[in-house]
Amino acid sequence: MGHSYAQQIEVYNVDKLMKRASSKDSIYIIDFFATWCAPCGKEIHIFNELEKRYTGKRVKIILVSVDFKEDYPGKIEKYIRKRKLTPEVAWFSETNANEFIPKIDDSWQGSIPATLVLQPGQYFRQFWEGMTTIDKITNVVDKQLTFFN
Repeated sequence: MGHSYAQQIEVYNVDKLMKRASSKDSIYIIDFFATWCAPCGKEIHIFNELEKRYTGKRVKIILVSVDFKEDYPGKIEKYIRKRKLTPEVAWFSETNANEFIPKIDDSWQGSIPATLVLQPGQYFRQFWEGMTTIDKITNVVDKQLTFFN
């Protein structure tokens, strides 16, 4: 089945995002990016590779755009098409960092890219600020997947 990359970009506030990533039988990889962020553009293709790697496994990937309101949805849709992104993409409607950062990770200084791995059933969370790598993520996710066996 071909992929059209024409996905509906959901709008999430922080509570809706954390609710979306709350199922006890899944592991979530949540990446915060923006279309204007150069390091994000360099790294974002790894989430396509991760999506392939974890097909059929209990891993969900959500790419969360922190773009400005005027760039939703047009500029974000163009970015998805250009980079042929396959994971779910959502637009983050929050603007008050003091309110949303503690709900994501207290250590977050607010810069992007930033990646959160969550496994609610194990009360597990791992957060990285700055660019990440496939190895960094798969080391964590593969280990957490063993809890489902």
